[in-house]
Amino acid sequence: MGLLDLFKSNKKIESLDLSWLQVDMHSHLIPGIDDGAKTLEESINLVQRLRGYGLKKLITTPHIMTEFYKNTPETITRGLLKLQHELQKREIDIEIEAAAEYYLDEVFMEKVERGDQLLTFGDHYILLETGFINKPQMLLDTLFKLEMKGLKPILAHPERYLYLHQDNNLLESLIDRGVAFQINLLSLTGYYSKPVKSLAEKLVDRDAVKFMGTDCHNTHYLDALEKLPANKYYSKIQSLSLSNPEL
Repeated sequence: MGLLDLFKSNKKIESLDLSWLQVDMHSHLIPGIDDGAKTLEESINLVQRLRGYGLKKLITTPHIMTEFYKNTPETITRGLLKLQHELQKREIDIEIEAAAEYYLDEVFMEKVERGDQLLTFGDHYILLETGFINKPQMLLDTLFKLEMKGLKPILAHPERYLYLHQDNNLLESLIDRGVAFQINLLSLTGYYSKPVKSLAEKLVDRDAVKFMGTDCHNTHYLDALEKLPANKYYSKIQSLSLSNPEL
């Protein structure tokens, strides 16, 4: 073993601490209703691990997507109550609520225009995602209409949208109008790709990030997330003025 190998073997690996974040507002923990946790036991294990990182509260956000995940406030609430009951039964002390991650399409816009019940959290925040490749033509109009309804849209993981990588003017426009961005902590580890990591870092450097989330779907996400302390942005994100603790 060389000196460099000896140094590496003795180097202390910092454990993941998310106590500074306090609240994770993006995850998929309700079992069996989207591409997140599949079973109640898996949900419990994920919640326990998230609690072990120092988080005090979880706001889990199942997908609502017209073609794939036809969840409703009722199906999500039923799933949440089942999960809450099991956590209480096992004496796992962590607060957990549910909202949704809405896919921005025509059906969602119809819900907004009809005044349908939408799952929000905190101070009337609503989490939105779009397709990853092409800019939705209704993006700006949807954000405006939500705001007119008294809602506060949060754009989930903007660093992952190819159209924002390709259209800096649109990105700057969203930043200038104060759209709330939520980036995934995993993006900073390079989990998705180097370009995604670069844009996440750019948004952090621009102080354009209002929320952060794990976007936890399964154990693989958390295994990868535990590498975050080795990243140079780990300490930087802890100094951001995030709104997570207020939720």
